[in-house]
Amino acid sequence: MSIDKAKPDFIFESSWEVCNKVGGIHTVLSTRAKTLQTLFKDKIIFIGPDLWIGKDNPEFVENKTLLKSWRQHAEKNENLNVRVGRWNVPGKPIVILVDFSPYFECKNELYFQMWNKFKVDSMHAYGDYDESCIFAYAVGLTLKSYYLFHQLENNKVVAHFNEWMLAMGALYIKNQLPSVATVFTTHATSIGRSIAGNNKPLYAYLNEYNGDQMARELNMEAKHSVEKQAAWHVDCFTTVSDITAIECKQLLNKEPDIVTPNGFEDNFVHQGAVYDKKRKLARETLINVAKQLTGSPVSEDALLISTSGRYEYKNKGIDVFIEAINRLRIDKNIQKEIVAFILVPAWIKEPRKDLQNRLKEKSFKTKALPNPFITHELFDSHNDKVLNYLHYLQLLNQKNSKVKIIFVPSYLHGNDGIFNISYYDLLVGMDLTVFPSYYEPWGYTPLESIAFNIPTITTNLAGFGLWARHEEGISGGIMQGVEVIDRTDYNYFDVAEKIKSVIADYTLKSQDEIIQARNAAGTSSGKASWAEFIEYYLSAYDIALKKIKHINIKE
Repeated sequence: MSIDKAKPDFIFESSWEVCNKVGGIHTVLSTRAKTLQTLFKDKIIFIGPDLWIGKDNPEFVENKTLLKSWRQHAEKNENLNVRVGRWNVPGKPIVILVDFSPYFECKNELYFQMWNKFKVDSMHAYGDYDESCIFAYAVGLTLKSYYLFHQLENNKVVAHFNEWMLAMGALYIKNQLPSVATVFTTHATSIGRSIAGNNKPLYAYLNEYNGDQMARELNMEAKHSVEKQAAWHVDCFTTVSDITAIECKQLLNKEPDIVTPNGFEDNFVHQGAVYDKKRKLARETLINVAKQLTGSPVSEDALLISTSGRYEYKNKGIDVFIEAINRLRIDKNIQKEIVAFILVPAWIKEPRKDLQNRLKEKSFKTKALPNPFITHELFDSHNDKVLNYLHYLQLLNQKNSKVKIIFVPSYLHGNDGIFNISYYDLLVGMDLTVFPSYYEPWGYTPLESIAFNIPTITTNLAGFGLWARHEEGISGGIMQGVEVIDRTDYNYFDVAEKIKSVIADYTLKSQDEIIQARNAAGTSSGKASWAEFIEYYLSAYDIALKKIKHINIKE
């Protein structure tokens, strides 16, 4: 750490996704944990929701001797119900899981206090607002209890809160413990995501949008209000990319104090013979499922492509991906077989029994199964956007087509019933990935892809894509591992055509060129490691600590 930076004695970081794998924030925190643990051995403490009471949480290893005296005091004297242990991720940091359910009865009093002190408007709350804010309040109570019990008044303490769900916790600590340096990170503004998700042009009119007005129009007042007030009142406000910083400035009327881009740890990326073995197994599995589902043979050297992420049909560019694959299908010049996979969890009933039976039999059947483009049964399939678009385009895996597309609507934890291989162990079998995001504050999926030596296509509307475009050694396109395509509010079909062209060109690459692109992808991923990016977080802690007036910084 730089000699002029204030170094925290303790860091408390909280998120809904601590020991709770929901989305990208989980990846941010769980991969950054190792670097922080190295720098602040057991002085970095994560706080998450205890959602697994009475059940086994594979990410949480309880240790009843850790923080025992405080935990017993908190339970006996403050009615705090917490469990303490280690987060089962690299670095194994200390984690506190808090049961927040008892505090729902305090909701009205809490919301009044937040209005009275910070003008947080909770009047129009709905959905997950109550659950998130009550958890954030419980985090505040937990942190306050620990701080007072251990008499940390003379220590440099940072409390870091992630996303609007923890904003009320940041405000609570700011009010109750003004000597604690507060950091609040918005990974995506709630109102920006809502504008994009409601098919309104976010970028062309961004300078004209008023965040408060749009929150009223889109019924987002409560989430927007608590997020905005946290951004304004904490000691350091951060976001994850330059593109989201612009969004914050316009919609929250607050420019972030610093941009803290999301890094990545590749310690789970296998190397050498193990990598080759896993890639071989993944390709065999993917090709076998494609064959048995479609009733068509698939060449061992077929180009395997995928997109993945949350089921945000427009924001993640799933619609554009399908359009690009359709354009490949109708291109008569395509000679190489292509199988595209949409690895996006949806509302599934169960794995397809008929497909399971074929996979068990192992013998290849030349008759396609019904709906030979989906691997699992869905609830309410008639209203599924992916299936509807496949039907609209007649992209139904006809036998004479060299281009196939398969929707895998299940979480890939290794027990989905069809592949029974985890996401990363399937990803390693791909040749290309495509993430044509419309709204993507950072974009872990393309970064994960290149970490596994899989070249990727993304857009300049993803924070990662914008970063890659300006990073020396990455900006040269797919042969350097990352192709960044210009996307706007209105060039949907141009983007699809560009993706199609990049893929078509890639099918013509020689084996040596493919190896070069794959190696370049792996090299490029190293530029976004936590070893490179942790300095931004250390700067954020420094900014926050230096705003706490009574601390005399002495390094």
